[in-house]
Amino acid sequence: MAIIGEARGFPEPPEPEKRPQRAQPPEPWELAVPRLSWSRTVAREAVHRTSVAEVLLTDVRALGGDRFVAAVQWPRSHPTFPHGPDGRHHPLMVAETLRQLGIYLPSRHFTTAAGAHFVIKDLSFALDPSAEPRVDHGATDVVCRAAVADVRTTPCGRFVSGLRLDIRLLTDGVPFARAGGTARFLAPEAYETARRAAPEPAARPRSEVLARPSPRSVAVPAERDVMVVREGGALRLDPADLRHPFFFDHWSDHVPGLVLLEAARQAASLATGGVLTRPFGCRLRALRFTEFAPPARVECVPHGRTCVFRLRQAGEWTAVGALRYV
Repeated sequence: MAIIGEARGFPEPPEPEKRPQRAQPPEPWELAVPRLSWSRTVAREAVHRTSVAEVLLTDVRALGGDRFVAAVQWPRSHPTFPHGPDGRHHPLMVAETLRQLGIYLPSRHFTTAAGAHFVIKDLSFALDPSAEPRVDHGATDVVCRAAVADVRTTPCGRFVSGLRLDIRLLTDGVPFARAGGTARFLAPEAYETARRAAPEPAARPRSEVLARPSPRSVAVPAERDVMVVREGGALRLDPADLRHPFFFDHWSDHVPGLVLLEAARQAASLATGGVLTRPFGCRLRALRFTEFAPPARVECVPHGRTCVFRLRQAGEWTAVGALRYV
């Protein structure tokens, strides 16, 4: 995660609780949709995936004016993100769709520097539970309408160094989710500079008494999916499987953003005794890189149907955010 500022305490107090509202009708620019294909996925390297099975995008078309439309296929079954008893897909499928589009669009429709590193600054999503698609006989075909804004370039003006992406997700013409995020694309030299600016991980003796929560208590299918561990009275980020087929599909020198988001979701489940497990909305802000060592502390405080969270490492807040539940 990029170093983007300082944190002072928990994020702002949660907004008054609101029931999710149906998405608004599409904007005029969204009405002209070219024929899309769900026949095959895009190249796996275009979305930073090693496994073809984890690629969600199948087609992306430019509409002009930094507007795009994409075909996305959500699998009927996913080993990490199984659908719920009512057939709804796992909410983090929205975040992964945003991540893949946020990598694909800059590299294919803009110009990024060779070897640039993709770094998330913030992300958010909101689902409409009454409009969410249910798993049917096969995969779910999703249309994503995307708008790119706040495009930044390198000092030479040749390469894109950052942008804002907002997407709307639809099935059968019905909007069911929105998502957005800001990303930066750091050239290798700039990335190395940012990494050197990260605080040195201080050595800290670990307690011999570690308790990993059960998969059931954090609403995941298997032990390898658990991202946290109890150490004394604290909850710490400690993925059970650093070769996890989804969260660690490829090597990273810092903890990926979706791992942080899933750790926060699991912390919320533990903090509420398993009552709040499936968020319909979230926001995450990265303050600096979260390193693999020492394990970051994950703090989560419920406020009604909202859980505010933050991660702390080596005396610094690395990420803050909130999860919202129906």
